[in-house]
Amino acid sequence: MLSPSFPELKSYPDRRSTYATRMDLNYGKCWKSPKDCKTLLLLAYQSLGVVYGDLSISPLYVYKSTFAEDIQHSETNEEIYGVLSFVFWTLTLLPLFKYVFIVLRADDNGEGGTFALYSLICRHAKVSLLPNRQAADEALSTYKLEHHPESKNSPKIKMLLEKHKPLHTALLVLVLLGTCMVIGDGLLTPAISVFSAVSGLELSMSKDHHQYAVVPITCFILVCLFALQHWGTHRVGFLFAPIVLIWLLCISAVGLYNILHWNPYVYKALSPYYMFKFLRKTRIGGWMSLGGILLCITGAEAMFADLGHFSYAAIQIAFTFLVYPALILAYMGQAAYLSKHHQIIHEIDFYISVPQSVRWPVLVVAILASVVGSQAIISGTFSIINQSQSLGCFPRVKVIHTSDKIHGQIYIPEINWILMILCVAVTIGFRDTKRIGNASGLAVMAVMLVTTCLTSLVIVLCWNKPPILAFLFLLFFGSIELLYFSASLTKFTEGAWLPILLALFLMTVMFVWHYATIKKYEFDLHNKVSLEWLLALGPTLGIARVPGIGVVFTDLISGIPANFSRFVTNLPAFHQILVFVCLKSVPVPHVPHAERYLVGRVGPAEHRSYRCIVRYGYRDVHQDVDSFESELVDRLAEFIHYDWHKGQGSVNSNDIDRAYGDDRSHHSNRSSSECRLAVIGPTYEMDGSLDPESVSIEFSSVESLTEVTEMEPIRGLEKKVRFAVPSDSSEVGEVTEAQVRWREEVADLLAARQSGIAFIIGHSHVRAKQGSSIIKRVAINFGYNFLRRNCRGPDVALKVPPVSLLEVGMVYVV
Repeated sequence: MLSPSFPELKSYPDRRSTYATRMDLNYGKCWKSPKDCKTLLLLAYQSLGVVYGDLSISPLYVYKSTFAEDIQHSETNEEIYGVLSFVFWTLTLLPLFKYVFIVLRADDNGEGGTFALYSLICRHAKVSLLPNRQAADEALSTYKLEHHPESKNSPKIKMLLEKHKPLHTALLVLVLLGTCMVIGDGLLTPAISVFSAVSGLELSMSKDHHQYAVVPITCFILVCLFALQHWGTHRVGFLFAPIVLIWLLCISAVGLYNILHWNPYVYKALSPYYMFKFLRKTRIGGWMSLGGILLCITGAEAMFADLGHFSYAAIQIAFTFLVYPALILAYMGQAAYLSKHHQIIHEIDFYISVPQSVRWPVLVVAILASVVGSQAIISGTFSIINQSQSLGCFPRVKVIHTSDKIHGQIYIPEINWILMILCVAVTIGFRDTKRIGNASGLAVMAVMLVTTCLTSLVIVLCWNKPPILAFLFLLFFGSIELLYFSASLTKFTEGAWLPILLALFLMTVMFVWHYATIKKYEFDLHNKVSLEWLLALGPTLGIARVPGIGVVFTDLISGIPANFSRFVTNLPAFHQILVFVCLKSVPVPHVPHAERYLVGRVGPAEHRSYRCIVRYGYRDVHQDVDSFESELVDRLAEFIHYDWHKGQGSVNSNDIDRAYGDDRSHHSNRSSSECRLAVIGPTYEMDGSLDPESVSIEFSSVESLTEVTEMEPIRGLEKKVRFAVPSDSSEVGEVTEAQVRWREEVADLLAARQSGIAFIIGHSHVRAKQGSSIIKRVAINFGYNFLRRNCRGPDVALKVPPVSLLEVGMVYVV
């Protein structure tokens, strides 16, 4: 008998960023361990360049935007003191109290952002619109629940959300709104940051010349910034933290100088009483000027969105002990200077408060800091679009991983160039910080409102706290944010229309795409082919089995997809090894590599057909096709070994009991319609006791996934699986029938691999069924099909080489 030597399994560790490496530090004991302390402080230092670039440059434009039109600086200083008081309490209540002490704790396995909150809510309440959920997903190690979802004391809010389907859609729309506003912020932040930094040139030029210099220089810097995105930030990322640190030291030093030199008593303006005096004097004009004051918290959302890159303690330390004091000193210094200079009513700007001897160095550092802040929000835009795409809420785009070592650094060419064109257009069209600030402020506040609403749901559903606490959280912080949001809306005709228009367009695109994706899945579900049809295919019907492995991509987690039946109908042959692959997203940020593959049989072992469900989190980047091919074969071979040996005594009975539980009823029927699925992951040979990365889990039939049997991790058992079938039976004793059939199946798999792998993908055309409403016909027949024709095809998204691609035309009537 042939002895195929299967290549030893490779280890594919779950790579994370050097920034993104999660430090599972015991924060309570941090100060007792110098090594942990050093690591934590290093993470806090690194977070300056990634998290706080946008927030730290806000002093460049806050006072300028606030005093642009609605209020005027007067001899009484009530306006400047009132604005300083508003800035101080806004920075204290929202970034410090809300984000640092509350929202950052609502992490999803260490990840933050809008999708992290949505993911948490979907796991604790059945409100997800993802169509192919499985009970098996709940066995993932990252599928953590704060409390058991079926507890007797389920809050009424949870029951209300689960009962009414329109609320599921409303929740998704809320999440998409936040996503669209983040994308809008990615368009506006680079424009206002770089424009404000470059505007320092005005002080050294005549008024006739600076208008011809500031805009072109800003556009040139923006074009260079976007043109360099494909290189990845890891090449210059080591410069980000020092630049932001130098900038924070500059503005705090200049602020401290201005306080001591011009007005040491400016600290009195931090009293809330000055806010009352400000509003009493300025009335409607003061309320409208809040649209400029809110720019002081631009970038605060990044603390939560970039939580996965660092740790909660690192972000907390960096903001509390460095960023927050530096910003307060900067704003107090500007206010101290302006309180003694009333003749510059129409020239309020950050640079006028900078001593002339250091103005040029500060200008250079400001431009560099603005580029760093812009880079952070651009990278964040790429990340959130990738997350939207993984959840079926955004048209397919090409995602390029720019670093082999740092997980999560991605580049999306189409989005990059669209952002560049729009960013330059905004700069040329608006030409001042006032209108750009109005647009940016509304986008920032909309994102914060969405975060507040979702966090209040997390407090009830995930943390299991009394609803009154969630209500008080929503009432207190929501009232503050609504006040600022209402002030931003008054600037609709002065720039605030841009993020609203952009959000409406993006939400329409995302909702149409998501709706059509759900309808396509429902069509596939209702038109899937029975297993009996597949098993009946054979020579008697003129169907041939050809050498090789056929990988059929489908969204279904059970059944035979209609595109395969259409393929066999038009080409009466299919491959010797048939694998139905479903790439699905689960509501977790990352799926551990060892738990990614869920493998089972389709039909009896002799048919050589398998089902493989490959699970990705919303922050995971899909593998390239070369590694996917080899890993798919590895996982199939490991499954074959597991399936034939689990009940045949290849491991001792105690190990079997511990690994698979005492339920042997699933083991008996190997030819059942669709056999159990098992989590198949790499195993490792270690010097010490085995602490396996993979946890093998066995599930019931995918037709009715209701019961989950989870194994206890096997400790102290050293084992490395190698698929080398011995040729001499005397080496292993008597060869059983099961071992012979196992060898044959592995040999068939290896032979098919040598013959090549073909990828079968459906090429779909979708149209609305007759009798549909006009809105549905427009959305499907024109909107979705236009997006489908102009976005990347599924073969590009799945990174399938054209030489191995077989496309099957499908018409979906939904």
